[in-house]
Amino acid sequence: MKTLTTSALTGAGCLLLGALALTNCQKSALSNDSAISADGEAAKKVYVAPGKHDEYYAYLSGGFNGQVDVYGLPSGRLLKVIPVFSQNPENGYGYNEETKPMLQTSFGQIPWDDLHHPKLSRTNGKPDGRWLFVNGNNTPRIARVDLSTFETAEIIEIPNSAGQHCSPYPTDNNEYVVAGTRFAVPIATDGSGIQDVPLDTYKDKFRASLSFIKVNKESGEMDIDFQILVPGFDFDLANGGKGPSADWMFFTSYNTEKAGTLKEIGASQNDKDYLAAINWKKAAEYARQGKAREIPANYYHNRMDEKTHTAVSTQMKSVRVLLPEDCPGMMYLIPVPKSPHGVDVDPTGENIVVSGKLAAVIPVHSYTKMLEAIKNKSFDKDINGIPVLKYESVLAGEVQKPGLGPLHTEFDNKGNAYTSMFVSSEVVKWNVKSREVLDRIPVYYSIGHLMIPGGDTQNPDGKYLLAMNKITKDRYLPTGPELAQTAQLIDISGDKMKMLLDFPTFGEPHYAQAIKADVVSKNSKKFYRLDENKHPHATTKEADARVERKGNQVHVYMTAIRSHLAPDNIEGIQVGDEVYFHVTNLEQDWDVPHGFAVMGNQNAELLVMPGQTRTLKWVPTKSGVTPFYCTDFCSALHQEMQGYARVSPKGTNTPIKFWLGEKKKPAI
Repeated sequence: MKTLTTSALTGAGCLLLGALALTNCQKSALSNDSAISADGEAAKKVYVAPGKHDEYYAYLSGGFNGQVDVYGLPSGRLLKVIPVFSQNPENGYGYNEETKPMLQTSFGQIPWDDLHHPKLSRTNGKPDGRWLFVNGNNTPRIARVDLSTFETAEIIEIPNSAGQHCSPYPTDNNEYVVAGTRFAVPIATDGSGIQDVPLDTYKDKFRASLSFIKVNKESGEMDIDFQILVPGFDFDLANGGKGPSADWMFFTSYNTEKAGTLKEIGASQNDKDYLAAINWKKAAEYARQGKAREIPANYYHNRMDEKTHTAVSTQMKSVRVLLPEDCPGMMYLIPVPKSPHGVDVDPTGENIVVSGKLAAVIPVHSYTKMLEAIKNKSFDKDINGIPVLKYESVLAGEVQKPGLGPLHTEFDNKGNAYTSMFVSSEVVKWNVKSREVLDRIPVYYSIGHLMIPGGDTQNPDGKYLLAMNKITKDRYLPTGPELAQTAQLIDISGDKMKMLLDFPTFGEPHYAQAIKADVVSKNSKKFYRLDENKHPHATTKEADARVERKGNQVHVYMTAIRSHLAPDNIEGIQVGDEVYFHVTNLEQDWDVPHGFAVMGNQNAELLVMPGQTRTLKWVPTKSGVTPFYCTDFCSALHQEMQGYARVSPKGTNTPIKFWLGEKKKPAI
C-alpha cells in the first residue's frame, strides 16, 4: 500500500488546522467591528428607499436547487427565482405542457440538476445584458436564460461528459460557450459513448471532454460545434482570455495521477497538476478543415419557441470530436499547484491567476511568457501529444502568504485582485503587478466564490464585492440543523475593504454575475402581445372559449381576465380522461399574471403571464364536482375568480357542456 507523500500530508494538515482554527475563532471574529463596519454609514450605502430601484441585478446560482436567484444590489432584496433545471410548483415550469420538453434528456425527463456557474453574455468583452448562460453539473447540460423575460429559453445536453462543472464560460463576443467535464469517463472514440469497462482500467480507458458550443450572435441559440477529447484528468473550472489572449481558453485540472479511488489521497501525489491552455480559434479552424471526426452521439436540444411559447425537444444523433494528437499547436499544459480550483484572467488579458487549494502561494502566469515558451519549445515533456510547458518559463511571479485555501479571484478597475480563502474565511486584496498583499477582511464563514460586477471581464466595476459563503452558523436565527447560506456585500471603492451587508440566500450559491440594472431593465418585456400569440391552443377572445372532446382527451380552451375564468362551469368529463386546460391570459397590462389550479391535480398550478397561453394536464381519479380557481391575487374580486368541473364515472353518457353565466349548447 502506498504511503501519503510529505507534501500531501502537509497540504491536508494545513486544511485541517485551518478548519479547526476557524471553528474555534468564529465568535471572536464577530467582534471585529472595524472590518464589519456595522454602522450608520454602512446602512446608508445599502439602503434603497421604497419605490427606488437597485443599481445592479445580481444573478446567483441556486446550486442544488437547480435555479437562478436574482437579487438587487446593494439592497440584497430578492427579486426573482428563475427555474432552469428544476420543476417549479410556483409557476408550473417543468409541469405544464409547454415547458415539460425543456427537461428532456437522453436519460429521460430529468426534473433536477445542480446549477453552479451563471455567466452573462458579452459584446466586445463587456456584459451586454441579453442572456445568462448556466450549467447543469449532474446531468451535463447548458442553459440560456433570456434576460428580457427572465425565463429559460434553451437547454442543450452535453454528450461524452459527466459532472459538467467547468462551464459555461463565454468567449469575449459569445462566439462560443465552453464546457468541460469534471469526471473522466471511458469515452469510446468510435462513437459508442461511455463504455462499460472494469473500474481498474481507469488509467488506460478514461478520458475527458471539452465542449465548444457555438452561439448565434442574433438569437443566442446554441449548437455543439465540436468537442476535444483530452487525457483522463478531472477538469474543475475554466475562464477565457481577454484582449490579446481572447483566442485562448484556460481550464484547471486535477487528478493528473489518474487515480480511480480515494482521490483525496490518490489525486494529491504529484507536486503539480496542470492548467490546460487551448487556442479555441485554432481548434475551430481544425474542425473546419476536416480534422474533426463525426461520431454517433445521443443528446437532446430543447428550445422555447418565442412565437408559440412552447418548448420543442430535438434528439441529436452525432457530434464532432478533435484529438489533440491530431491538432498540433491547439493545446498546451502548464504546471500549477496541486488540486487547483479557479483560474482567472485579469482585465488586461496578460495575467492568468490559478488558485491551488493546498498551496501556500498564488501563482500568476504570463500570457506573453506563455507564447514565448511555446515559440522556444520550452517543454518538459508531452502527454498524449500535448506539450507540457516548463513552470518557470510561464510564471510571472507568486503572491506570497496570501492565506489558507485560495479558491477564486476577481479584479477591480484599479489593477487589484481579490481572492477568496476558503479555510481562513477571508477575502484577500493584492496588486496584480507587484503581487503584494494590500488588505484582507474576514467573512462568515468558509467562502467559496466571490464576485465583483464585471470582475471577470475587460471592464470591471470597482465599487462592490459579493462574498458567497457556505456556512452561516451564528449569523441568522436558527432554523434546525440546516441554515441558509449567506452573501456578504463588501465596499471595495477605497484602500480598505468594508463589510456593508449580509443577507441569506438559497443554497448553495456557487457563483454569481452582476450587471448595471439599466443595461437589462430597458429591454424588459412587460407583457406578451395577444396578436402575436401563435400558440396552437390560444384563445385570444372570450367568445371563443370552449370545451372539446377528442377520444379520451378533453381540451378546455379557457380565458382568464379580471375577475373570471371562461368557461367557469364544465360537465361531461369522465374519470380517467386526459383533461388539458389551455389557459390564455387576456390581460395586456404589466404585472398582471393569472394562476390556475384544480383540486386533486397531481402536478402543479399554472402561472400565466399577460398575453400568454399555458396548458395544465389533469387526469381526474374520482367522480364528483371539482373546483378550480385563479391562484394569483389579481383584483379585489380575486376570490370570486373560480369555477367547477363535473367529473362523471367512466363510460357515463353525460355530454360535454360548458357555460359562463348561462348554459351554452353542447359542442359538436
